[in-house]
Amino acid sequence: MKRVSVIFAALLVVAASGAARAGQDDIDVQRLNNSLDQLANDPELGGYAQADQARARDAINRLAQASRKERAHDLYLAERRVDLAKTAAQVQDAQLKLTQLDREHDQILLENSRREAQRARLELERQRMQYQMAQEETARLQQQGLEASQAAAQAQAEAAQAKKLAAAQSRVAIAARREAALAAQAAKAMRSQLQRDAGRTPPEKPKKASKKHSEHR
Repeated sequence: MKRVSVIFAALLVVAASGAARAGQDDIDVQRLNNSLDQLANDPELGGYAQADQARARDAINRLAQASRKERAHDLYLAERRVDLAKTAAQVQDAQLKLTQLDREHDQILLENSRREAQRARLELERQRMQYQMAQEETARLQQQGLEASQAAAQAQAEAAQAKKLAAAQSRVAIAARREAALAAQAAKAMRSQLQRDAGRTPPEKPKKASKKHSEHR
């Protein structure tokens, strides 16, 4: 009877040990399932690494059905599969974000390039307008210079003509004064002559011979 009791107690210990190990197995499976579920339900990472998540789920299922001999190996594989699924999801998310950043960077560079090109076109147009205005100003100044030169030449010609006219007028005035002087001298001489003539006695007129005397002769 005592021996039966001992055997029964040993069986209870073995059963309790098996139950404890089974409970531990359930905890590992639940822990890995919860970790994988957390990844799958993550709003940012859940959509990535779907194949890796599926392989991790298969590894957890094998762990749940593994024998005591294979359990340690299957537990290691299931944990690595879950970790790999998380890492792959994080890598894919980082790659996508990096790609988006690259696109945004390229877009920024493109926009900067467009703005630089627009500024260059505006600067070119401004320089072209300034050059055209400078040409027009140069033409205007040249025209003004030509007109000024023509005006100066005309003024010089008018001045020369005025000088000639003044010289001619001066000669006319001199001739007029000379003529006036000569006329005055002639008038003076005439007056003197008249005065001299007026002061003399007029000579006697000869008497006419009588007719008889003439016949006698």
